[in-house]
Amino acid sequence: MTIENLKIKSKEVIGWLEKEYTGIRSGQATPALLDGIKVSSYGSLVSLNQVGSIGVEDARTIRISPWDVGQINPIEQAIREADLGLSVVTDGAGVRVIFPELTSERRTQLLKLAKSKLEDARVSLRNTRDEVMKKLDKDEKAGEISEDEKFSQKESVQKIVDETNKSLDLMYQQKEVEISK
Repeated sequence: MTIENLKIKSKEVIGWLEKEYTGIRSGQATPALLDGIKVSSYGSLVSLNQVGSIGVEDARTIRISPWDVGQINPIEQAIREADLGLSVVTDGAGVRVIFPELTSERRTQLLKLAKSKLEDARVSLRNTRDEVMKKLDKDEKAGEISEDEKFSQKESVQKIVDETNKSLDLMYQQKEVEISK
């Protein structure tokens, strides 16, 4: 493990948390929430965005317009089976997905989930940092780097970790505000 590996890992951790947070529903209609849904289309499972266009109608409604109207029922079924707590209404032109208002109990659950995802990201980052620190200690004992270089590199490692943690905290705060609305 090197400092470069840590930089790559920190970007991966940030990307992972962003992806996880898009899956946590707030009261707002977000097409990204439907990204994981697979629809049975002509004998194979495909992503929802491959069978129709997805657009936001208003703050709490998403409209899915399938390219083949024969896909309306499979789309509806896939969304219901995903069990995201959304209401699904069909008409001749497509499917409407309605995001209900969040109850205070549900908001609390979502905040706990968001906090849990934040902790998972931090643990992953911390584990990578520990691996890099051990490698630096090992390199110094082997005589590959001097003690001064080791301390300098350890400071760089900690700086990267601190900056990444700030980014993660900011993402959590934004999600907290979004859920609390």
